[in-house]
Amino acid sequence: MLAVALILMASACPEPLLDAHPDPGGTGSGDETTLQHSNGVGLGKPIQLTFGNRFVKAGESYISPDGKQVIFQAVAIPDEGEEPDTHYAMYLGELVHEGGDWRLDAIRQLTPEGSANTCGWFHPQDSGKVIFASTVTEPLGGDTPGYQRGTGRYKWAYPPRMRIVEARIDGDFPPALSLLEGDESSYQAECSISPDGRHLLFTSHESGDGDIYIRDLQTGARHLVVGAPGYDGGPFFSPDGKRITYRSDRNNDNLLQIFVGELKFDEGGTIVGLEEEIQLTNNNHVNWAPFWHPDDTRLVYATSEAGHDNYEVFEVEAKRGAGVGHPARYGTGKRRITNTPGFDGLPAFDPTGNLMIWTSQQGGDGSQLWIAPFEIQLHEHDQPSGECPVAH
Repeated sequence: MLAVALILMASACPEPLLDAHPDPGGTGSGDETTLQHSNGVGLGKPIQLTFGNRFVKAGESYISPDGKQVIFQAVAIPDEGEEPDTHYAMYLGELVHEGGDWRLDAIRQLTPEGSANTCGWFHPQDSGKVIFASTVTEPLGGDTPGYQRGTGRYKWAYPPRMRIVEARIDGDFPPALSLLEGDESSYQAECSISPDGRHLLFTSHESGDGDIYIRDLQTGARHLVVGAPGYDGGPFFSPDGKRITYRSDRNNDNLLQIFVGELKFDEGGTIVGLEEEIQLTNNNHVNWAPFWHPDDTRLVYATSEAGHDNYEVFEVEAKRGAGVGHPARYGTGKRRITNTPGFDGLPAFDPTGNLMIWTSQQGGDGSQLWIAPFEIQLHEHDQPSGECPVAH
């Protein structure tokens, strides 16, 4: 049985403790197609990008729009006789392809020493800018978990001073940080920017609960878009900027489900809410860290279907209908993408969709970054997984 071990949570940014107890839903429905990267089916050769000789743990990584850089959070190996930092720092590395292999070069720390940081993201229109969530200075003592499961061994903390900052990465290091969203009264994180660069998407605890907001960076207008009871977070814009995906604990059962929301725009182009919400998973598992494939028709996400000591990456369809006779395909075609012992999660893609980067424990040196060719095509005639999408 896995000891109480730290893993990395998600697009969702927070960091949970992995619960060694079985998932209440068992070990999975058995109706998905298993695509093992260990035998080259689904994923190509997996390559480790960060290692335990530099980082105690690393995770939640995203590739830049030009495919040349990676932003991620990590805890560095301390000097001899020192303890590792309690909180994550944010790092930037150069993604290099050479001789058929990938590696991260020129890894640099973006954040001030002693600060807590998470949820990095590249600006889609300005190659010299990144955003992430940070306390900027050392977090206040007494921060309490905002989510925990069962015995409390599966939980993550929401530092109330966490807010969203931006930094230039085309100048001096470490870069100066400037405030983009939030204050010191509540947690704001889990941030990303729409493909056109106009809207900031994030989660805030200002209501005492996790809710999803969008701010128009052009006009300053700020709107609550998902405020259901329970924790709503980990949101990302679809590649065309017209939908978002996120996770939610709205049943108040400490189980997270994956949703897609169709965005509502006013006549000036500001996002003001949702036109429709569609539920993609509806099971007895923890499903989180959803991320869009660049083809705009499917998502990958992490799930406890194989047990809380063995999170794996799954794919599910999130395809709009194309008119009469071409219905939407939401929550169908579920497939298992990873199949290795230990934690696999926090998946993301390069701009082409031909590479998947994720966090894995398969190397035996803790949670580290891995990358592999993504060789899974969307099949028009895949059979549904047996889960039914739920519209609200």
